[in-house]
Amino acid sequence: MASLAQWVEGARPRTLPAAVAPVLVGTAAALRVEQQDAVRALLALGVALALQVGVNYANDYSDGIRGTDEVRAGPVRLVGQRLARPRHVKAAALGSFAVAGVLGVVLVVLSQAWVMLPLGALAVVAAWRYTGGDNPYGYRGLGEVYVFVFFGLLATLGTEYTQAGSVSWFGLAGAVGVGATASAILVANNLRDIPTDTEHGKRTLAVRLGDERTRQLYTELVGASVAALAVMAFWEPWVLLALLSLPIASRALQVVRAGTTGPGLVPVLAATGLYEVASAVLVLVGVAIG
Repeated sequence: MASLAQWVEGARPRTLPAAVAPVLVGTAAALRVEQQDAVRALLALGVALALQVGVNYANDYSDGIRGTDEVRAGPVRLVGQRLARPRHVKAAALGSFAVAGVLGVVLVVLSQAWVMLPLGALAVVAAWRYTGGDNPYGYRGLGEVYVFVFFGLLATLGTEYTQAGSVSWFGLAGAVGVGATASAILVANNLRDIPTDTEHGKRTLAVRLGDERTRQLYTELVGASVAALAVMAFWEPWVLLALLSLPIASRALQVVRAGTTGPGLVPVLAATGLYEVASAVLVLVGVAIG
């Protein structure tokens, strides 16, 4: 039976910044027009965190029953390492999605943003289909697209919309930057797993691109996040405070560009996540100052 610590590690805490950052940036966009709402922001954060944990457990379950996770260099795999029964991990995933759904309904009722109901349901279905089902799109190189759309565009603009009642070009630029960084986390993860994913027929984007081009893609995604900040600065120059987080990204880039493989890439995931959330915090601070 898996310990509590193993269940926590199985939830992959290093990926949680991908849930926190879009809520911070979306709230910053609402703050620009003085429509921020702390309660709705917290509800959006709860939805994003529950969805992220659900995705992680769902991936653990689906990859585990396929045998993809039996040999990995990364964090604990509850099913793949036979630490927990598959049905228990599946239940944890579905329970997390249920929490996200309940919080999402409350958020929609408070904000009257009814369009978010079908979009939220689509996010849950997409989360399960990433590695679940008969033809998971994560095995076809589309995982980064999912992350960009749902943990970039939808999460950021959804947060802004449920507080401000509208979306803005500032929010869209922020959503693109958040999505690019969140996608970079997945790219680093899949770069590490190229050997085992290739062996098990998991055709991630990293497997399709190969080692060198995947490293280049990671660099370009980090660059896109910086470009998004420059665009946001047209409306609010103080968001350039987020450039103070670049040294964190720079260290991760050095590791990736140095050709590091296997477990040596694990710190890149943590550093990229830290860069994402630090940048988002500074964007929020910049808007508050402005």
